[in-house]
This record gives sequence, structure tokens and C-alpha cells, in this order.
Amino acid sequence: MELGLYTFGDVHPQAPRGRGTEGAERVRHLIEEIELADQVGLDVFGLGEHHRPDYVASAPSVILAAAAARTKNIRLSSAVTVLSSEDPVRVFQQFATLDLISGGRAEIMAGRGSFIESFPLFGYDLEDYDQLFTEKLDLLLAIRDSEIVTWAGEKRRPISGRGVYPRPLQDELPIWIAVGGTPQSVARAGAMGLPFALAIIGGEPARFAPLFDLYREAARRAGQDAKSSRQASTSMVLSPIRHRLRPTSFTDRRRR
Repeated sequence: MELGLYTFGDVHPQAPRGRGTEGAERVRHLIEEIELADQVGLDVFGLGEHHRPDYVASAPSVILAAAAARTKNIRLSSAVTVLSSEDPVRVFQQFATLDLISGGRAEIMAGRGSFIESFPLFGYDLEDYDQLFTEKLDLLLAIRDSEIVTWAGEKRRPISGRGVYPRPLQDELPIWIAVGGTPQSVARAGAMGLPFALAIIGGEPARFAPLFDLYREAARRAGQDAKSSRQASTSMVLSPIRHRLRPTSFTDRRRR
């Protein structure tokens, strides 16, 4: 079993929303939090991507790379990368670079995100919500699995025999699927044989147990080895960081 923390990098509600001094202070505190998590022996720290004034981490890989230089053992993950509005090539390049800096400790947690502000920001249509994620996840996995990529979809221009660099230090850069409780998303992760993380924002954790059963059943039907797959659940807690209460997710990752 692995234990860790996820955070969105929120700023104080009365602060000037991530600008100037407050933004610099919050990023510095995030790096210190990751460093402390490493020192006390936690296994993973995840940082969420948002593009709002109340969160500072619109570029998690940059902050995680800064933390990588000050930590030794803790794994560093997005939580999540909003893949639908990202370019999978750049996502892979950023986290492969993080993997090189950290000595093989990077992970990608891909999801649709809990907010939709990135879609208009980057010029995407919300009507393509499902198709964008499906296609971009397919491309991200193709890039992970092969140095030279040939791929075609409908929502992104094709790639024909192009190399994607740098390659990570790990033989296979871990890619998790983050879900918020949608059964279809859980079943897809199981059928694809990908590890998945379930975000429990509220309610009794026991209510979500059937989703893990669904994951294992979908994996079994698709011929995947669910017993060796990593699964995670998160629970929201309030953590006192420098005398402020910040929402933080506590994660439990294991092979179930």
C-alpha cells in the first residue's frame, strides 16, 4: 500500500488570487509541502491542474520539477492533467522531462477535470468533451508505448512517423486514469488495463466500493490482469499549512 497527498494549490480566499507576491508565496509553500512529505516518508504527492484565479497550479509539471530537485524518494504526479484540453505530445514531453529530473519518479494522472474553464481558454468545444478525452488518451498511450508515433484522430491533426522526445528514465511512464465516480470511466480504465484513482469528494467511502468491483470485472472481461493493477482512492481532508486550512486529498494506493 502507498500513502500520499494530492492538492490543487489553492490560494487564500482573501488574497489577490495568485498574483504577484501571493502567487510566489503559495508556490514556495507547495514546494516546501512536497519536500516535507518526502521527509516524513509519504509515497506520492499529486498536484492538480486548474486555470482559475483561486488556484495557482496551472502548470503542475513545472512546480513538480522544482520539487524534484529538493526531494529524494517521493513520487510526483499530476492530480489531474486535464487531458481533454491539453496536447498529449507536450504532456508526455513535460512529464518525461520531470522523470529525468527526478530520477524516475514521475507519473501522469489523466482526467477530464472538475472544472471546464480550460475548454474555452484553449479553444475547445464542450460538445466534444467525451471525444477529446478518448482520442487524446489514445494518443498519449501511443506516445508512451513507442518512440516513433503514427496516429490519426478527428480532433487533432495526425502524426506520421514522428519521434517524441525526451524519453523518460522509467521503462514505462505510469499513466493513471482519474475518475470522479462515473461508472463508464471506471469500466474503461479496467478494460484498458490502466491504474485508476477514484476521487471521493464527499459521502461514505463504503458507497464507492462497487466501483472497484466494476473495475475488476471490466478488466476480467477484457482479459486484463486486474490483480496486478494499481487502484487508488482519495478522501478530502483539511490540512493546516502555515496556519491556514487548505483542502487536501489523502490518497490510498494499492493493488486490490
